[in-house]
Amino acid sequence: MTEFARLPDRGVIAIGGEDRVGFLQGLVSNDVAAAAPGRAVWAALLTPQGKYLADFFILDDGTRLLLDCERAAGPDLLRRLGRYRLRARVDLADLSDAWHVHAAWTGTPDVPDVVAAPDPRLPEAGWRVLAARPLPGGAAPAAWDAHRIALGLPDGTRDLEPEKTVLLEAGFDELGGISWSKGCYMGQELTARTKYRGLVKRRLVPVAIAGPVPAPGTPVRAGDAEVGTMRSATGAIGLALLRLDALARPLACGEATLTPRMPAWMRLPEAVA
Repeated sequence: MTEFARLPDRGVIAIGGEDRVGFLQGLVSNDVAAAAPGRAVWAALLTPQGKYLADFFILDDGTRLLLDCERAAGPDLLRRLGRYRLRARVDLADLSDAWHVHAAWTGTPDVPDVVAAPDPRLPEAGWRVLAARPLPGGAAPAAWDAHRIALGLPDGTRDLEPEKTVLLEAGFDELGGISWSKGCYMGQELTARTKYRGLVKRRLVPVAIAGPVPAPGTPVRAGDAEVGTMRSATGAIGLALLRLDALARPLACGEATLTPRMPAWMRLPEAVA
């Protein structure tokens, strides 16, 4: 039996109209044309300077693109997209009050009247499922949180800092959130420069936590030096944004100690790995 967790912190933005693919293609980090019924795309909207603003899954119901996004960020995302609409034949709508977002990571969902696709980041991440009703067999959102943190998957602004985070710091390259072959998009130049010049100096990594769970934003220290910050956490695991040169050093965060647990998918420079 497939186990679903309804994610109340997620919302849905719909993009309809005949220009919907081309409109979004010029704005976001991934290839929107790859989205199709049963196939999702993970992408981000960036500032012109290549810094993170929002990320979302792009699902296709056959007539619209549905953005599975952070619910609290939905109104701002809708406003930003509307700013670039110009003469494009698209219509935008916030469907967050009418749709429910679920994650399913045990088995394959077989439920009628839903929009579903495998999570494009990792096979172990399961499925994204959008439905007009809460689905049965619900697990607690905390169960999904523990699963995605153990995999090293970020969750919106809980883990990424708007107008500060660079996508390569958060695994968007290895996790398939960037197309390196499509045309230009907003922030593309800095994203490409960061990759090809090897400019990434810190990464968002899973950590084991020994001691009281630090609050998000708590500085991480290696000796007297501040080397990162704590992001989301649950139980004895979390995600922390850490300098690469500190990954092998003893790390303290508040009253806890942290131990990096590097996922198999993550690629680090040889000098670090």
